[in-house]
Amino acid sequence: MAERNAHSMGTFGKKWMLGLFIFTSILFIFSWFSVLRSTHRPLSVDLTLLSPVDPIRGYDRSPSSSSSSNYSLKPVLKVYMYDLPPEFHFGLLGWKPDGNNKNGVWPDIRTQVPEYPGGLNVQHSIEYWLTLDLLNSQFLDDISGRSALRVTDSKEADVVFVPFFSSICYNRFSKSNSPRRKMSMNSLLQEKLVTFLTAQEEWKRSGGKDHIVLAHHPNSLIDARLKLWPAIFILSDFGRYPPSVANVEKDIIAPYKHVVRNYVNDTSDFDSRPTLLYFQGAIYRKDGGFIRQELFYMLKDEKDVHFSFGNIQKDGIRQATRGMQSSKFCLNIAGDTPSSNRLFDAIASHCVPVIISDEIELPYEDVIDYSQFCVFVRTSDALKQNFLLDFIRGITREEWTRMWRKLKEVENVFEYRYPSKEGDAVQMIWQAIARKVPALKLKVHRARRYYRTPEVEDGERNFAPIPKTFW
Repeated sequence: MAERNAHSMGTFGKKWMLGLFIFTSILFIFSWFSVLRSTHRPLSVDLTLLSPVDPIRGYDRSPSSSSSSNYSLKPVLKVYMYDLPPEFHFGLLGWKPDGNNKNGVWPDIRTQVPEYPGGLNVQHSIEYWLTLDLLNSQFLDDISGRSALRVTDSKEADVVFVPFFSSICYNRFSKSNSPRRKMSMNSLLQEKLVTFLTAQEEWKRSGGKDHIVLAHHPNSLIDARLKLWPAIFILSDFGRYPPSVANVEKDIIAPYKHVVRNYVNDTSDFDSRPTLLYFQGAIYRKDGGFIRQELFYMLKDEKDVHFSFGNIQKDGIRQATRGMQSSKFCLNIAGDTPSSNRLFDAIASHCVPVIISDEIELPYEDVIDYSQFCVFVRTSDALKQNFLLDFIRGITREEWTRMWRKLKEVENVFEYRYPSKEGDAVQMIWQAIARKVPALKLKVHRARRYYRTPEVEDGERNFAPIPKTFW
């Protein structure tokens, strides 16, 4: 009996010790989490990067009790924008601050929006639309559908935006308008921009890696690009950049703004578009554009092909609009650079693009499959006798109709507008930038491992060295 009681007591004691151990372990774990929370430093880990975000629409995919669909709209990019003087942005469009404008830097876009010049100028107007969008973000009560917001503290920002209208600056001010002035306004503003940026604490903090610099026109920012190369460039293509200065891993390709009219209420079909293949533009080009003249001589006499010289003079844009809207396929051929506005004119016209440009890079191709609505032909194949026409004529009515329908689905992602709307070109560019942020922050954080900020004398510039592979 005594042995049985002793055995029971021993079993009870073991269970009691096990229970005590489990209880103290749980208590220790909760205490440990409490200590971690009390010593949390919010700037050390950016938890927003851990939120699963839809790359196209900017939705936070995490479950939310406030939404029946478990999707909540959330801006994925915080942007700090420099308050550069008007001479760098809207002043280039002729805008001047008036007496009611207290800060004298930005127009009050709630009352009047300065207009951007028309014609071919508009195709490279990307900096204008992005700047307007950031300014407008400050006045919105409803931020649903937005992909970026302007913040006033650069330390809270994911990226730093440089509002220099470099494309219109090149188009309008690249030549000196005075015999006494050796340097053009375009070159002078680039020099001033480099001096300003490299002196800013924001630039020094990341070496410029988190800065967004726009140079959509192939010849824009030509003097400053070698000094600002650590920044993220927003470009039309990489045709005039060495890969050590601009490349698809670091930079963003943005669509041109089309110049032809949108095809509203398009009810056309395969049979109602009589022209098989359409091209109108400059034919004799330098560099990689030699293929245009080769194709011109091969195709100019084909009865269902329109291949002719054209420009925006006189009735050029209207003719191009009619021609593309009445054609099944529209040629997009490499010219002086790998890309051209013609691709986006074709998309706006619902004319299936035929891309002959081996070096072309396309906007947001990491999330868009262009093969669903474009036809790609290698340059070497296009130059073979009869290859191109035989290939195009071999595309069936059903295949063309499928691509035509897809064009109507995706055309919005190439549209620039103000105010910007969800899923348009402005929001898509912000989202493309947002997808660069994790890799960008990794580079910046790694660079800080052994970094100690040196004292910099006044006037000393902190240029990043050109990569060894540049030349």
